[in-house]
Amino acid sequence: MGERENLTASIANTIKTYRSGELDRPTPAHVERWANQFTPVNQLPFLREFDHVIRQTFLTKKAVADFLGNLVRNEQLVGKDPKAYWARANVLRIQKNGQSQKEMTGLFAEAVGKQCSLKLSKCGTDAGDYIYLDDVIFSGGRVVTDLQAWIADKAPKNATVHVIVMAYHTLGQFFADKRLTEAAAKSRKTIKVRFWRLIALENRKFQKDNSNVLWPTAIPNDAQVQAYIAAEKKYPWDPRKPGGSLGMFSSEAGRQVLESEFLIAGVKIRSLTQSPRDFVRPLGLGNFGVGFGSLIATYRNCPNNCPLALWWGDPEATSGALHWYPLLRRKTYATLESSSDDGDDLPF
Repeated sequence: MGERENLTASIANTIKTYRSGELDRPTPAHVERWANQFTPVNQLPFLREFDHVIRQTFLTKKAVADFLGNLVRNEQLVGKDPKAYWARANVLRIQKNGQSQKEMTGLFAEAVGKQCSLKLSKCGTDAGDYIYLDDVIFSGGRVVTDLQAWIADKAPKNATVHVIVMAYHTLGQFFADKRLTEAAAKSRKTIKVRFWRLIALENRKFQKDNSNVLWPTAIPNDAQVQAYIAAEKKYPWDPRKPGGSLGMFSSEAGRQVLESEFLIAGVKIRSLTQSPRDFVRPLGLGNFGVGFGSLIATYRNCPNNCPLALWWGDPEATSGALHWYPLLRRKTYATLESSSDDGDDLPF
């Protein structure tokens, strides 16, 4: 096989478990059809870099289970006696939207049962810590919404809460920690919050040059993109300076290809509708810049905080707002006009 065929096969293999049982298993032809929508001259370097990145950012069920299993006996969390710790611990089931907490809790219960011979649903005492499980923190909005209400209404006067996620974005984690500290103070309770994660992704503005999200260095030579950026008055263009930490990217040149191509494609997707909402931005739903820019996806679904060109569209559409072929088709769809973002949107 040639290089392009090897790359499409590699990408298809990486995402092979995506929505398993709901969608057909991804094939090289599926990846090829998606890649053909980008700028022809850039498709091969785009595939090279995307293959490198997605192997690090696609979270499989096995990766989730392994991470949770390792936490069961992590001494920094549970001390010297894991069984005694989990017998006391209180696992919170308070997520208002989505099913990610239910899925994570199920996997965690399996790990605790296997390693400690305990039924997690039967655990919990007044003296135990509290556990909040979810998959990924993007803006921090969902964990704040869930735990703010719990702190105000049901939390004891003194408690330690462990927020366990597969990954978090640093701005979202900072926002969540700050808001939960404020919620505890307002309720006159002493609530300590600790965060546990497998992956931390830098996305704070003052660290944009070392960020782990898509943050373009330059405006592509594309009329639609230039017009989109010129129209943004509230948050003027704020490019990343090249040369910072590469993180998950293979090279600065490869990173710039991804940023440019996803930006061009995202602006094109927005142009398919007459009046897209402001937070529907080319590099992913968000409230500022050209979009959130995350490249984290899981075996369960693709967040809308990822570039539009990764998840947007309907394979059967031949025109209109959904006329884009998605690589990681989301489980639920809405038009750009009606799409909404809660900051951590993984609807099921």
